[in-house]
Amino acid sequence: MSNGPHAKLAELGLELPEVVPPVASYVPAVQSGQHVYVSGQLPMAEGKLLGTGKVGAGISAEQAKDLAQRCALNALAAVDSLVGLENVVKVVKVTGFVASAPGFTGQPAVVNGASDLLGTVFGEAGRHARSAVGVAELPLDAPVEIELIVEVA
Repeated sequence: MSNGPHAKLAELGLELPEVVPPVASYVPAVQSGQHVYVSGQLPMAEGKLLGTGKVGAGISAEQAKDLAQRCALNALAAVDSLVGLENVVKVVKVTGFVASAPGFTGQPAVVNGASDLLGTVFGEAGRHARSAVGVAELPLDAPVEIELIVEVA
């Protein structure tokens, strides 16, 4: 399975991290029927946020795009731990929340960090519906949060 999702991640120089432990009363992902719903993932690595603050004031859109990619990687780790990435048939929906400074309107470009990663890892099956939402605050002062819905075999 040299062209599977794990191989694609390796080609990108990425590996799945450990599943990020929940910061409140929820589970990282849950399967219902043929879908896995992934809780909102923050840009965490080794138990720490990789950035804090508002996009457009302290966090650049390009930094936030990279952080969104990390959120997606954390979401994939949650999927993998529950059902295995090789069982993903389709990325159905991505919702991205961007903690935005007043006047910042580049939320879609930020959430592209997650969307681009999913498209690269899953090819056509990674193309998805999406929302990119600007918000005043996110948990732990995170700049971005990404949640996924994927269909599995």
